[in-house]
Amino acid sequence: MDSMLLLHLMSQIFPQKIRVIYIDHQLQSKSAGWGKLVAKQATRLNIPYIIKKVQVTDGNLEAQARQARYQAYLQHLQANEILVLAHHQQDQAETVVLRLLSGAGVDGLAAMQCIDHRVDMTIWRPFLDLTREQIAEWTTQLEIEYVVDPTNYDIHYDRAWSREELWPFLQKRFPKMQQALSRTSYLMQDASEILEEVLKVDLQNCGTDECLDLTQLLKLSSARQRQLLSVWMKGDGQYRPAFEMVERLKNEVIDSKSDAQAALHWNQFYYLRYQHHLYRLSRQVFLAEKLNPVETEMEHYFQLGEIVDCASGNFQITQKNMGLAASLLNKKLKIIRRQGGEKVHLYGRVGQWPLKKAIQEAHILPWLRHTIQILVIDNVMLGVFTPKGFWLAQSPYCEQGGWQPDLISYSCNLVNGEDGYDKCSK
Repeated sequence: MDSMLLLHLMSQIFPQKIRVIYIDHQLQSKSAGWGKLVAKQATRLNIPYIIKKVQVTDGNLEAQARQARYQAYLQHLQANEILVLAHHQQDQAETVVLRLLSGAGVDGLAAMQCIDHRVDMTIWRPFLDLTREQIAEWTTQLEIEYVVDPTNYDIHYDRAWSREELWPFLQKRFPKMQQALSRTSYLMQDASEILEEVLKVDLQNCGTDECLDLTQLLKLSSARQRQLLSVWMKGDGQYRPAFEMVERLKNEVIDSKSDAQAALHWNQFYYLRYQHHLYRLSRQVFLAEKLNPVETEMEHYFQLGEIVDCASGNFQITQKNMGLAASLLNKKLKIIRRQGGEKVHLYGRVGQWPLKKAIQEAHILPWLRHTIQILVIDNVMLGVFTPKGFWLAQSPYCEQGGWQPDLISYSCNLVNGEDGYDKCSK
């Protein structure tokens, strides 16, 4: 009823500027017939329409249907378009109650916004302050044809149970409950906006979207720590993590021993601590050593100016004040994977020392260390390819005006092994 009323009103207010999409979840035998009704009405109103069938996966039927619906919207929304939905005041009040019962915080109780700017779309809900009774009266006056979805009365579903069982019981005691709950959502939206402003400042002081400085984080109150971690984990996603997941991040990762290498997996990201910093890694970065193993050994003939693709990034062969002998150009050299236990005599330093120690002192992030490779000729170490650049080794092949591989881009997108450690510092 509310959607068909919305269709008719939009056709009057924005003629020639709207399109209609009917999502057929294929969960009921009559759903295709409902699509025909939408097509008939849209044709009569001279509105272009789309009938889109979707598949709903197993699990929470309401949540999966909603996800399938919004994915379908995204496929058809154009860059300059706004999605207009017919949610009304009772929908809003029900959402507040259901989220309250699920233990939601400020953002959850803010419920639906009239103008909802999301990362991937903008939604407008013009009916959000209208009661269902007002919509029904308007629909009757305009003689608008519509169908009733029987699942709206199936109390197996939480929202239908709330509408059919809980609502009459509460309204008998609190006649203005619906308006009060709707008002609560607006108050929570204000609170959410204020909280967001505070969190932006906290995030600027504590790090970036990929990395948090724990020294700065722990200066905040416990409440602000919890809120910052929650919104940081949410990132560009639509929903924040559950309270329990934020607590796990705090207890299992942040508060773990410094050498524990604990990691928490949530919503396609991995969260782990390195020294005094907390990182959020994509699956591709966290599992890069398994997903993209580095070759044990490869041969290469270097030439000035060329770009060499190594595991830790792209290196350009350039002339330096000090570098490798020109006689090594166009000569077969080997690039071998670091095995562990190697010692290196870095140019400009006294004596050999473990390569592992050099890596630790350079603060190369642990999940990038597998990309480190060694350049050799006849078992003589010439240098080391790392995410921090090429380290020239002391050898008989060093000379003034020689050449070196110069790091120009990184192999990883996250904190990039760039100065990831230093970038987070404030």
